[in-house]
Amino acid sequence: MTELIGYTAAFLTTLSFLPQVIKTLKTRDTSGISLLMYSMFVLGVALWLIYGMLIGNRVIVIANSITFFLSGTVLFVKLRK
Repeated sequence: MTELIGYTAAFLTTLSFLPQVIKTLKTRDTSGISLLMYSMFVLGVALWLIYGMLIGNRVIVIANSITFFLSGTVLFVKLRK
C-alpha cells in the first residue's frame, strides 16, 4: 500500500506539469511565469533526483527525472525569451 501511494503521488505531481509545458511550447508565452520560482523549482527537483539516486529509491528517481525534464523545458523557454 505504501508503494502504491508513492507511485500515485509521483504520477499525479509529475503529470501536473504537462499542461504548462504544452501551453508554453504552443504559445512560447512565459510572461506569467516567475523566473526565480522556476529556477528554484528546477534546482529543487534536481536535488530530489540526486537524493533519490543516493538512497536508491526508484519512485523518487523516476518521478523527479520526468518532472526535471518537464519543468526544465519551461525554464529553458523562459530563459530563451
